[in-house]
Amino acid sequence: MSIEQISPAQARRRQQAGAVLIDVREAHERAGGQAEHARGIAKDALESDPAAFLPDRDAEILLICQSGARSLRAAQTLVEAGYARVASVEGGTSRWIAERLPLAVLEQSDEERDFYDRYSRHLRLPEVGEAGQRKLQAARVAMVGAGGLGSPAAFYLAAAGIGTLVLADDDVVDRSNLQRQILHTEERIGVSKVESARIALAALNPRVRVETFAERISADNVERLIEGADVVFDGADNFPVRYLLNDACVKLAKPLVYGAIHRFEGQVSVFDAGRQRGVRPCYRCLFPEPPPPEAAPNCAEAGVLGVLPGVVGLVQATEVIKLILGLGESLAGRLLHFDALGMRFRETRLAPDPDCPVCAAGREFPGYIDYQAFCSAH
Repeated sequence: MSIEQISPAQARRRQQAGAVLIDVREAHERAGGQAEHARGIAKDALESDPAAFLPDRDAEILLICQSGARSLRAAQTLVEAGYARVASVEGGTSRWIAERLPLAVLEQSDEERDFYDRYSRHLRLPEVGEAGQRKLQAARVAMVGAGGLGSPAAFYLAAAGIGTLVLADDDVVDRSNLQRQILHTEERIGVSKVESARIALAALNPRVRVETFAERISADNVERLIEGADVVFDGADNFPVRYLLNDACVKLAKPLVYGAIHRFEGQVSVFDAGRQRGVRPCYRCLFPEPPPPEAAPNCAEAGVLGVLPGVVGLVQATEVIKLILGLGESLAGRLLHFDALGMRFRETRLAPDPDCPVCAAGREFPGYIDYQAFCSAH
């Protein structure tokens, strides 16, 4: 059965004669203005249970969206559900406005207006929408390192609307950092990295709360850093901190988004053994022992291509957002390698170690160790 399509002017006349006009756009779309006296019911909600909103199947129902496509599909659903008098407004709200028909503009606070404007492109993604954006807004991410990996990740996580970023770094900005650590500027040389990062992120998105943690991470304070976090971001540049973060995340059941860079290569993974014992690996399953120092020099010793941490840090940020939203397939159980010179990505499957001293199924947490000594001994 074909759906009747009517002009906005016809819809207005029928509405005045008693027809029910329903705007099937999402709430954030309607916030900018909708046809006067229209009821706002999002298309998915209306289609999932029409009778809850429209108990009278004989009433005249008019549907409007932005351009007419969604309302036409929703009208078809209503007809199939037994509604006898359904029409779709051709051209939708855009044509309604163009024809200067009366609009109702919803009153919004400054905060609501900022939310709908700033995140409009997220809100248009069905996989994110307003509910997903609210999840991001409520999320807390603990980030270790405000340097090469933390810089691009923090920028994009703040831009995405993560509610609280906890930045941990005990270093200060040095001129040699500026080649790759894009949170910082020439004017902030000598300033603590977490304070420099806070200034940069506040300028980008003042709605994001940035908590600074200008301390060297140790067994004494690591739980204070990550407790309450939904996801932990590993932007560390040394093995003792990586092992410590891993062990703490296993103990407190926090997903850990790992990244590392070396010269022209990088790698990323998600270690989620704390929540999935015996199913997903932890960092120790991949590296039971750290390599000797001469086999893994840091950036100051070996150098690093300035754009490399941008690529790796943004892959990490993508994984953080996916974990919060519950979208797609995370890198848990996979190690992603990036070769900048060859411009190639490759993947290695990772299995949990059934004898892992930290994350093996049923094993009690063994306690924190002297990680500096552990890494120096190998």
